[in-house]
Amino acid sequence: MRHMGEERVQEAVTGSVALLRTAVERDWDTVKAARSEWSCREAAIHIAYDLIIYAGRLAGRGRAAHVPLRIHPDDSAGNEGILQAIETTGALLTATIRTTPRHIRAHHPCPFHTANPEGFAALGVGEVLLHTYDIAEALGLTYEPPAELAEFALTRLLPHVQPGPTPWSTLLWATGRGELPGRAPVTSWYWINNLVIPAERLNLEGLTPAAAADLAAGGDGGYEWVRGGPYEGTREASGMLLKAYEAGVHRTEFGVFVLVRQEDDRAVGALGFHGAPDEDGRVEIGYDLAESARGNGYATEGLRALSKWALARDDVHTLLATIDHDNLPSQAVVTRAGFVRATSQEERAMGESREADGPLQVYVHTGGRPQDLS
Repeated sequence: MRHMGEERVQEAVTGSVALLRTAVERDWDTVKAARSEWSCREAAIHIAYDLIIYAGRLAGRGRAAHVPLRIHPDDSAGNEGILQAIETTGALLTATIRTTPRHIRAHHPCPFHTANPEGFAALGVGEVLLHTYDIAEALGLTYEPPAELAEFALTRLLPHVQPGPTPWSTLLWATGRGELPGRAPVTSWYWINNLVIPAERLNLEGLTPAAAADLAAGGDGGYEWVRGGPYEGTREASGMLLKAYEAGVHRTEFGVFVLVRQEDDRAVGALGFHGAPDEDGRVEIGYDLAESARGNGYATEGLRALSKWALARDDVHTLLATIDHDNLPSQAVVTRAGFVRATSQEERAMGESREADGPLQVYVHTGGRPQDLS
């Protein structure tokens, strides 16, 4: 999966400026951008502001919410000057994305507080597309960017949104700017970057639908893997995530996480959930490692980190792991991570009907919480 973030940003900026330049002689100061208190001029300045803020956060490895940068065009700058500012700040973000290592993350507020270069590329593309649309609508211009740009934003920033008839119509609906048959209007929304959970030697990086699609199709998902990776289970789990996304039931917190070594940014395996927790707060977890990465404690470390994160949530009370009776190494992994073999009573309460020495065994982890076996 080739990283194309900087190219997508440049394409979005080029298309935006080309369209708005056709109306550069119009009045942008007194005409309000659609669905906004901003004038068209202010909305255009906001595009440039977003682009420079994203470049500044990423270049400075910013972990704080505030980056002390502002866009203040010269009083004499006309509409053409604002477009030049968009082109310039777009070029700065493009260059920053191109020169920033994949694993670097900087602050973005919603909801997991960080984004990597690809995430900032998607943020830049999304902001350019939507605010250009608002300005164009107010000025009576027709604007529909290439489907690939809308899809780039959707599959990285709106993973919970079920794809609609077209990426552009879906993006407009998901951001309160359009309608889709059979779907209620959207009144509030925010961008969702992928979740990253740090462990001792690893980072657990949540897969986006875009990365999952690439892995399921035989690609690398945008990761550099150790020898023998990704393992087949990772590809199967990615396919499950993709199906959930296409059905509109994917929740990014309960998807697939790639295990990435901090020392060299290489992916060694993956683990994740089989879906969101049920009404009793139970959720099943699974994992695998590339063969060359086994024997180093990575699976145990990753499972411990993900279990701790999950069991700290109010909507998770019990983690389950189903393991083959003969898979002693995997049983050792879950045991070291705090799981215990389920009793017959617990298996019955969970709807399981496996024999004690059957082909599959159930392990549970409650983090010390008592289970409701009613």
